[in-house]
Amino acid sequence: MILPTATYRIQFRNGMTFDRARDLVPYLKTLGISHLYASPIFTAVSGSTHGYDVTDANEIDPALGGRAGFDRLTESLAAADMGLILDIVPNHMAASPENAWWRDVLAFGRQSTYAGHFDIDWSEPLTLPQLGQDFDGALTDGELKLVLDETQGNFAMAYFQTLLPLNPGSYGAIANRLGDPVATRMAEAVTSGEDFARAIRDILFEGGNRATLRQKLEDISSDHDFLRSLHEGQHWRLTHWKDAARHLSYRRFFEVTGLVGTRVEDPPVFDDLHRLVLELVREGKVQGLRIDHVDGLAEPKAYLDRLRAAVGADIYIVVEKILGASEVLPESWPVAGTTGYEFIAALSELFIDAGGLRILDDAYRSLAGGTGDPEAGRRLARQQMVERNFAGETARLAAIAAGIFPELNRGEIATALGALLIAFPVYRTYGDGGQLSWQDSAVLAATASQVMAELDDRRALDHVLKLLEGRIDGDAAHEFRIRFQQLSGPVMAKATEDTLFYRYNRLLAANEVGSEPGKPPEGLDGFHRRMAERARLQPHGLSATATHDTKRGEDARARLYALSEGADVFAQAVARWRDMNRPWLKDLPDGVAPEPNTEWMLYQALAGVWPEDFDRGQMDELRARFTDYAVKAVREAKLRTAWTEQDGAYEDAVTNYAAALVSPDNDAFLEDFESVLQPFIAAGYVNSLSQTLLKLTAPGIPDIYQGAEGFDFSLVDPDNRRPVDHEQLAAWLDEAGPIAKLQAAALKQRIVGISLQLRRRQPTLFSKGDYLPLKATGSRRDHLLAFARVQDGDFAIIAAPRLMFGWLDPGVLFAGPEFWEDTMIAVPSPLHGLKADLLTGKTIEPGGSISVSALLGTQPVGLISPI
Repeated sequence: MILPTATYRIQFRNGMTFDRARDLVPYLKTLGISHLYASPIFTAVSGSTHGYDVTDANEIDPALGGRAGFDRLTESLAAADMGLILDIVPNHMAASPENAWWRDVLAFGRQSTYAGHFDIDWSEPLTLPQLGQDFDGALTDGELKLVLDETQGNFAMAYFQTLLPLNPGSYGAIANRLGDPVATRMAEAVTSGEDFARAIRDILFEGGNRATLRQKLEDISSDHDFLRSLHEGQHWRLTHWKDAARHLSYRRFFEVTGLVGTRVEDPPVFDDLHRLVLELVREGKVQGLRIDHVDGLAEPKAYLDRLRAAVGADIYIVVEKILGASEVLPESWPVAGTTGYEFIAALSELFIDAGGLRILDDAYRSLAGGTGDPEAGRRLARQQMVERNFAGETARLAAIAAGIFPELNRGEIATALGALLIAFPVYRTYGDGGQLSWQDSAVLAATASQVMAELDDRRALDHVLKLLEGRIDGDAAHEFRIRFQQLSGPVMAKATEDTLFYRYNRLLAANEVGSEPGKPPEGLDGFHRRMAERARLQPHGLSATATHDTKRGEDARARLYALSEGADVFAQAVARWRDMNRPWLKDLPDGVAPEPNTEWMLYQALAGVWPEDFDRGQMDELRARFTDYAVKAVREAKLRTAWTEQDGAYEDAVTNYAAALVSPDNDAFLEDFESVLQPFIAAGYVNSLSQTLLKLTAPGIPDIYQGAEGFDFSLVDPDNRRPVDHEQLAAWLDEAGPIAKLQAAALKQRIVGISLQLRRRQPTLFSKGDYLPLKATGSRRDHLLAFARVQDGDFAIIAAPRLMFGWLDPGVLFAGPEFWEDTMIAVPSPLHGLKADLLTGKTIEPGGSISVSALLGTQPVGLISPI
């Protein structure tokens, strides 16, 4: 396998095209990037902002520049000796008439050529949860009309701008209502076997028939009985969008009904979905693949085996997979590793101060009420997912099991299933009909043991376990097992990442994808242990500090880590700020808004993104970003409002409160807020520089999210997809001079550039080298992480400070020699030779120790290499 030395994630769309990315190639090459890492580039729904709603997996999106633009980009990358990693989406496609396969299914139902491409239950008409009310209400309000889709040449039922193609079998009834000459012409088409679509197009363009036909269809649309009858003759049924949680006839991506699951486990479907991407690989235009949401696939290992066989051994493959605290990637998967969320979790071990976290915990619990217990909160969130948000999927599983075990009561089966899903500690297991791995068997056994104590009758649970363990044969048993595994992941993800992380707000920096926010940090020892495991288990997986799915920018998170160090300062400040902003609270029938838990969250979120040199002229932009985030956060929390049940009065109260925090009329608060924040900003900068160096040198392949080589203080998506000022970044890269003269963001970029150039010069040191923890001694040893990468006589020594809140002078990104005092790094004998720090050129004398005072007394971090 040909390994990258560093990847750079580009989010296409939102103004980023292939030609704009092509312009960045010289900059990225100079920075030290080996591979451009592209978000999905295949044709997606019109106006898509992310590309995961694919409509044509075998066309490069014209909105990005099409195939010609893509070829120009890959030619530029090849000329720069750089590769390309594509983000591909095998689990789902857009459930949109823009998707030709889906449109064909709508028109022809289970007789469609593509009916088997999608995970649909054909025991009933295809449910389309698109209406804002029930069907009869939409009909009465004139929201549904019979139209001619002039682009496709077919009759369609229009729901506002959405045109749903009709079953050609219903065209005769339409023709009869239209009358001559349409009925006669269509009758001729039926008799001759002519294509209906061609017949309709012929009629449309015959003389003045276009306007006449439109008017007749408009008149027919006023006959609600006819439209109702026409609807009942389709292969699909329009339903209220809220009904999707209780009943849906196709597998969706999480809760997104606009994304339909594909049956990529079927070889012909695999071939159809991968035709273009495999062509690009064979042509040498693509050197790596990122597999989106691998846990959504029916059989991940079988899929990855098929993909590996198709692309060959040299293509770099990583999977988007969130690993639990004690979970490891299956060894049998032919991939390099994951996209790196577990690396972010390891950083929280290092930068969160355990003692300060306990202070925060006391302060938070005193005002958070029922949201202050993370484990209880997690269970409640999972219960909500099982009983409400994924009630339909759970009911379908119970129905399958009831068909296999008719002697069991379906209600008892549903109870046992719900208990298992609520208690499941990882995203999923991977049995697809064969024997479970030892890891999956242990997960299932531990979960079952926990659940048994909760159930009055174990009989249903015992039978469900037999299915999950693969002890019962047959198609229905296989389907149950697969669908349980495809459901447990969404239940876990939505309950944790998109619910608990917005309810349990003790320290937002710990509420990150792949992390355990209630877990006490293990400090230096925990980080060393995790990195040793990473070097052993997936040394070639990506190491991320930000992705398009993380809850905030990496530097906002680094700053918020420091709240655990200055916990008493922050807790006292929040109490003061809440009192200062009390006039903005709103009394509502269900209580004051925002409630204390949300206030606590808002002050943290604002602290994470607050500019150090804030210009009051930027107030409007910050207010818009912050209030948008506030609304998203409370909807995700699902406590007093939600995406599916929005409470306008509550959301208005939260929005007004958030807006007041960044109002120029709130001078007293703003002055206090800015003053309190200064030491947190300073400590956050050091955390940012340390975590950057660690990502670049620890086991794994560093992945840089667009723009994050400078500072990224983004909020959650879509805020993290704002345009990046690459011109400024390129200008910084051209600056010469010592690092002491650089402003903070340019210094971060300099660290990235120097470290990546080292990786390019010595790729095997970082791809195969051992991870060697180095012991620090002296009075400040707990403030330093040190380790070495060692491989066949080559080595690099890394020194990174931590827990620096309160120890930094204003505007200075290092503590000075007097802080480090007698602190030393013990160096083993193979590393005793003459060395130099690559960031400053400073010589490190040979010997068994390195003086931290001499190394970090005038610079923020150290990267040492032999001379």
